[in-house]
Amino acid sequence: MRVKRQRLVERPEIILEAADAVLRKGGARALTIDAVAAEAGLSKGGVLHHYASKDALILALVARKLTELRDGIAACESELAPGPAQLPRAMVAHARSHYCDDDESSRALLLASIEYPEALDDYRAFVADRLDRLAGMNGACPGEGSVLFFAILGVIMGRTLGFHQLDANELEPVFQALERIARKSEA
Repeated sequence: MRVKRQRLVERPEIILEAADAVLRKGGARALTIDAVAAEAGLSKGGVLHHYASKDALILALVARKLTELRDGIAACESELAPGPAQLPRAMVAHARSHYCDDDESSRALLLASIEYPEALDDYRAFVADRLDRLAGMNGACPGEGSVLFFAILGVIMGRTLGFHQLDANELEPVFQALERIARKSEA
């Protein structure tokens, strides 16, 4: 009985892993409750018990991706000395360390979010919060915090969307320039 309860508690994560696999394999159009159920080895009803619709599933996938992003930046922040440059430097460090991660699920999730734009509301709030926090970078010229944020976003989204295929070594000078901008707030 205990194993069954544990499996039931783990099911939402199992379903999200299956949904991510479906997205990676077949893209946004392949993301259906039936496809996720088959990938997870569950019945359609088992998936619907946790996620009442495809939209709910997309919302959960976006929320999970945003949690990973927040946690990743927070982990980078915890490794840096406290101060005004902590957040911008953490964002650069996180972008640098995750630059070559698999883009297939991010790309597919972005496309799936087009069908359900409300799924990006929390991400928009995250962006607004980071822009507010970076707007007051000490020692930086007005707007440099926003430029830093949008430059990082451009590098990551450019790769995710296939606009460029630069490897981490080719982008290292860009990351170094972003780091210099981030460090301006230490002055």
